[in-house]
Amino acid sequence: MHDVLLPLSVAPVTHSMAMANEPPPRPPSVRSPAVPSRKVSHSDPRTVLDRLAAGEDRAARITHTEHLPPRVGRHAEWPGQIRPEVIDAVREAGIDRPWEHQARVAGHAVGGESVIVATGTASGKSLSYLVPTLSGVLDGSEAPNGRGVTALYLAPTKALAADQRRAVAALAAPLGNSVRPAVFDGDTPVEEREWVRLFANYVLTNPDMLHRNILPAHARWSSFLRALRYVVIDECHTYRGVFGSHVAQVIRRLRRLCARYGSEPVFVLASATAAAPGEAAGRLTGVPVAEVTEDSSPRGELVFALWEPPLTELEGERGAPVRRTATAESAELLTDLAVQGVRTVAFVRSRRGAELISLIAQDRLGAVDRSLPGRIAAYRGGYLPEERRALERALHTGDLLGLAATNALELGVDVSGLDAVLITGYPGTRASVWQQAGRAGRTGEGALAVLVARDDPLDTYLVHHPESLFRAPVESTVLDPDNPYVLAPHLCAAAAEIPLTEADTDVFGPTTPGLLRKLEGQKLLRRRGTSWFWTRKERASDLTDIRGSGGRPVQVVEAGTGRLLGTVDAAAAHSSVHEGAVHLHQGRTYVVQHLDLEDSAALVEEGSPPWTTMARETTSVSVLETEAEEPWGEARLCFGTVEVTSQVVSYLRRRLITNEVLGETKLDLPPRTLRTRAVWWTVTEDQLDEARVSPEILGGALHAAEHASIGLLPLFATCDRWDIGGVSVPLHPDTLLPTVFVYDGYSGGAGFAERAFHTARDWLTATRDAIAVCECEAGCPSCIQSPKCGNGNDPLHKRGAIRLLTRLLAS
Repeated sequence: MHDVLLPLSVAPVTHSMAMANEPPPRPPSVRSPAVPSRKVSHSDPRTVLDRLAAGEDRAARITHTEHLPPRVGRHAEWPGQIRPEVIDAVREAGIDRPWEHQARVAGHAVGGESVIVATGTASGKSLSYLVPTLSGVLDGSEAPNGRGVTALYLAPTKALAADQRRAVAALAAPLGNSVRPAVFDGDTPVEEREWVRLFANYVLTNPDMLHRNILPAHARWSSFLRALRYVVIDECHTYRGVFGSHVAQVIRRLRRLCARYGSEPVFVLASATAAAPGEAAGRLTGVPVAEVTEDSSPRGELVFALWEPPLTELEGERGAPVRRTATAESAELLTDLAVQGVRTVAFVRSRRGAELISLIAQDRLGAVDRSLPGRIAAYRGGYLPEERRALERALHTGDLLGLAATNALELGVDVSGLDAVLITGYPGTRASVWQQAGRAGRTGEGALAVLVARDDPLDTYLVHHPESLFRAPVESTVLDPDNPYVLAPHLCAAAAEIPLTEADTDVFGPTTPGLLRKLEGQKLLRRRGTSWFWTRKERASDLTDIRGSGGRPVQVVEAGTGRLLGTVDAAAAHSSVHEGAVHLHQGRTYVVQHLDLEDSAALVEEGSPPWTTMARETTSVSVLETEAEEPWGEARLCFGTVEVTSQVVSYLRRRLITNEVLGETKLDLPPRTLRTRAVWWTVTEDQLDEARVSPEILGGALHAAEHASIGLLPLFATCDRWDIGGVSVPLHPDTLLPTVFVYDGYSGGAGFAERAFHTARDWLTATRDAIAVCECEAGCPSCIQSPKCGNGNDPLHKRGAIRLLTRLLAS
C-alpha cells in the first residue's frame, strides 16, 4: 500500500522593489517599456471578509480569524561607504531613508561580508542588495578599462530576473551609463548575448543559464568574472531539496572559477522568513554568511481567515464523507471578490487547479456582468513566453481584476495594489503561507488573506489547530549538496571547466575524493598526474537537469494542427498526460489521445468531458542500506537508502466540482525505479497485541498511518506532499516486520526523509492527533484517505491507526 508521488514543485512567493519601470537607454531590442498602473479602490479587509461570510452557512466555514495589527517602521542611515550618487538616486525614487534592516544588510555587504536578509514580503529586500551592488558597480565604472566592477544577480525564474532588471534600470537611471543592467537567459536573442557578455556590468540570470552557458564558457566571460564583486541570490529559500542541492554545486563551481580569475565575490542573499537562514545560506554558498532577520519595515493590518469548505451529500471511496473541493470554493470566493471590485490573486498548487478556478469564476461572473469574465485569467507554467508576458502586462495595468496563479507567478512578477489573496490549499510550508499572504496590501494598505483548506489531513489539521500556523516558527530550508547523484555530474562539469585537483575538496566537500575515483572508473574522468580531466566530446554540463525533472520535458501538441500548446515535466508525464488524461490550457479542455515516451510528446484533441482525471500508481520499496537506527522500545525507527519501483496502472475519472468518482481505466505504462533515501519504522507482534491491532486490521492500520504521516510531514520539513511518497507492508521482506516507509521522491534523496527521522516524535504525534480529531467515523480524505492511493484506499482502519501510533509513541 502506498501514497503516490507526483513530483510537482511548489515554491514560495517572491518580492521585488516597487518603483518606476522605465530603463535607461539601451539597444532597442532590449528595451522594456514602462508599465502604467491602474488605480484600484482598497476596501477594509474586515468588511470584505464580512461580505464573504454573509449568506447561508458561509460564516460556519471560517474556523479561525487572525488579526495582525499594523506595524510602524524604523529608519536608519546608509553606511558611509555607499556612494552619494546612489543615495541620491534612491531619494529620487522616493525613498528618503532606509529601514534599519536594509542599512544593516548594506553594511555587511560593503564591508566584504556575505549576508542574507530574511524578512517579510514587501519589506524592501531588493533595496538591501541593490544599494551596495550599484555602489560597487559605480566604483568600478571609473576604472581605466571601462568595465570595472561587475555584479551577478541570480533569480529562480526568468520572469523575476526581467522584473528586477526593470527595477535596477529605474533606480540606476540618474547614474547615466555607469550601470548597464542586462538580462542573460534563454529568452535573450543571440545577437544581444554578445553585447551582454562584453559590456553589461550588472547581469541578471538564473542558475540554469549559469550552469549550462556561462560557466562552461568561462573563458569568454573572463573579464566579467575577474571583476565580479557581488553575487545576489534572490528568493534563496526556493533553493531547497534536489533543486537547491544542484544550485549549491553550481555556486561552488562559480566560486572556483572566480578564484581562478582572481576574484572573491561577496554573496548577498534575500529570503522569505525562515529558521536559521544564515546556516541555510552557508550550505547553499559554501561560505560563512551573516544573517539579518529583524523586519523593521511598516506593515498594514492583515486579516487572515482559515476557511474549511462544507461537507457535501456525496459519498467518496468506501462511503467516506466528501467535502466541497478547495478549487470550487476558491473559484466561488474569487467570483465574489471580483464582483466587489476587490483585486485578488488566488494561489493554487497545480496547473490544472489554476485553469479550473479561472474557468469556473469566468462562468459565474458571466451570469452577473458580461464585462467581468474577461478580467479573470489563469497563469501557470507551461504557457508559451508570449502568453505569460501578455498576462503579466494585464496584471500590472490592472486590466485583470482576478488571477488564478501557480508558483509560475509567485516567482515572477512584482504585484502591487492587491486587496486580497486566496491560498487554495496549504502550500507546503509556513514560509510559503506568509509569502503568499504578504502579496496583498503591498502598498501599506490593509489586506485580506484566506487559506481555503483542501480535503486533506494537513489542511484539516491546520484549520482546526491555528496555533500550528500562527504560533509556530517557520521551517528550516532543507538541502543536501553532498548527495552523490547531485555532486557527481557537477564534478564532471567542473573538470570540463578547469581540471580538478585534490585541493578542490575544500570547495566541493569531503565526499569528492571517493566520487572522483568512481567517475574515473566509469571513464567519465581521466587522471593525469594530480589532476582529473573530462574525457568526453559532449558537454559535461548536459549530464544533469538542475531542476531535477528527470529528463526532457514532454511537449503537448494539438493533434489536428500540430500546434505546440506547452510542456510537462518528464517526471510528471506518466501521471498527467497519459492516454485519456484531461489537460487544461488557457481555459480550453483537451483529452490526451497518445503519449509517446520515446519522442517526449503527448498528442491531444480539444474536448469537453464533464470530468477530470487522476492517475494511480503501485509502488514497492527495497532496503539497500540502513544508515541510522533508533530503538523505540521494541520498535525501530530507521533511516537509509532504498530502491523504489513505481508504475502508473490506471486513472480515475472524477466529476467536475463535486469530485465524485465516475470510473477507473487501466493503463499500460512501464515501471520506473528510483534510488533514494527513506525513513521507516517497524513494530513487533507484542506491540501489536498491546495496541489491540489484530492481523485482520493490521494492513488497514499501517496504511492509514502511512497516508496521514505523509500528509503531515510538510509541517516539519520544507517539502510539498508531492515531493515524498510512502509504502506500508504488514510483513516486509527486508525487515521481516510490519513496516511503514516514507521516502524522498528524487534520486539520491532530498533531505526530507532525514528531517523526518530527526523530528519523528513530533511528526508522528501530530499524525496521530490529526487522525484522532477528525469527525468522521471510519476515515475520510481529511484524515487517512489519499486521492492518489494506488490501492483505492483499501484497506484502511482509522481506529487501528490511532491505537498503533499511540503504542509506538509510548515507546
